[in-house]
Amino acid sequence: MSKAADKILAGLNEALAYARGDSDVRRRSRVTHVKVVDVDVKAVRGKLGLSQQTFARAFGVSAKTVQNWEQGRRKPEGPARVLLRVIERHPEAVLEALAPGRRKRA
Repeated sequence: MSKAADKILAGLNEALAYARGDSDVRRRSRVTHVKVVDVDVKAVRGKLGLSQQTFARAFGVSAKTVQNWEQGRRKPEGPARVLLRVIERHPEAVLEALAPGRRKRA
């Protein structure tokens, strides 16, 4: 195996030992807590002045998903949360990136 593969395997074994409660591993491990910031999808959409349907179509998600997020039945996770945070801050950049066939000339 390569050095990288050995390191990955060692890390996975350490993670398993940590999850099992191995006190030696827990003592020497560093735990990082990440604060997850919720995104108010309705506020983001409202700021853009878009209907649920238009917002969904513009950003490549289903209207049902937008509805579920806004009504609290589901929360955006992982890449969806990241996308929504970027839309919140720079909607024009996301729209430009998603626009088919439109490229800026240098």
